[in-house]
Amino acid sequence: MEFLQFEYVKVLVSVAVIGFLWLLISLYMKLVAKPERIRGMLRKQGIVGPLPTGGLMLRVLGMINLITESTMIIIKSLKSRVEKEGGIADIKIDDYMRSFSGDVISRASFGSNYSKGEKIFLKLTALQELMGKIAELLGIPGMRYLPTKSNRSAWKLQKEIRNLILEVVKERKQKAAHEKDLLQMIIEGAESSTFNQEETDQFIVDNCKNIYVAAFEALAISATWCLMLLASNQEWQDRVRAEVVEICGDRTPDYEMLKKMKLLTMVIQETLRLYPPATELSRQTYKDMKFQDINIPKDVTIRTMVLFMHTNPEIWGPDAYEFNPERFANGISSSCKLPYVYMPFGMGPRVCVGQHLAMIELKILLSLILSNFSLSISPKYVHSPTRRLTIEPKDGVNLLVKKIHK
Repeated sequence: MEFLQFEYVKVLVSVAVIGFLWLLISLYMKLVAKPERIRGMLRKQGIVGPLPTGGLMLRVLGMINLITESTMIIIKSLKSRVEKEGGIADIKIDDYMRSFSGDVISRASFGSNYSKGEKIFLKLTALQELMGKIAELLGIPGMRYLPTKSNRSAWKLQKEIRNLILEVVKERKQKAAHEKDLLQMIIEGAESSTFNQEETDQFIVDNCKNIYVAAFEALAISATWCLMLLASNQEWQDRVRAEVVEICGDRTPDYEMLKKMKLLTMVIQETLRLYPPATELSRQTYKDMKFQDINIPKDVTIRTMVLFMHTNPEIWGPDAYEFNPERFANGISSSCKLPYVYMPFGMGPRVCVGQHLAMIELKILLSLILSNFSLSISPKYVHSPTRRLTIEPKDGVNLLVKKIHK
């Protein structure tokens, strides 16, 4: 039994057609997909489980210089563009954010294997775009196992990504290299476990994918939304810039400085509320379960609609759809009636492993941009948030960028 949620009913089919579809699905799963093996792997959720938080945070702190270097590349590029266009430029800012994010995560994840890291992330981007197009169909029982054109393309990309990641791991082991990057931490986490070889490989591949989603795609889109909201709210832009200048002066921010940036943190938290990196969270039951008065059978997919909870007026108040960072002035715990519904990076033991890296990246990137430029909305900008795997601006975000003379 499986519960499904449909936003739109696009097609009505007869019982006969449904029966025939299920016959095809049953045959395919029996002969090809081998669901009993898949379920056995999925039951061992430790395969994609959390990495040691302390170790991750130490690695993230060690990446601050790397993040700053990547940010300065973007700052230099923006300055050149603004100067070339006479002091103010109409810029599609999301292109720059993706460039920054891709540079950071490729270096941070794969170290000296940077070029292969870029190749892996390009394929992951293609996979995410494909999955976004077929996301609505994946809720239909068994649909993900049918050899449709889209599914075959997705399987091909997944195989290529897996092979590339494991190729990097193999090269690293052969060279006995122990680099201080996220991939090395994932490898060490896998090797310290009781996994067999197949489970070890899956652990490494899945966590590399998780970091990509959190620290590349979601980071670039979140940074874009942050800049759009700051450009739309001049008062908050001025307040955050003043805070950054007061804390950093002419210096680039270090971790102690980042911790003091309360207003910037509030802006980021409010942006992630309105445009969460993950619009929904899915979990599957592997046994019959009961939550208070609700009985949930085995093999049911439970979808938590994060976006709806983040903008529910009963939880956040009458201004739930408005940009108001002030609601986070006393932290997340005091931001609304039910603070545990705030979950831009998920919640519980499966919380996103890349959240600390993403937050530090956002703080460094935004603080340096605001220190060097003033932002306003371009006449070309069309507000077009589109819900795919993340909420992204369908037509991009055009901003008027002007250099600040210090």
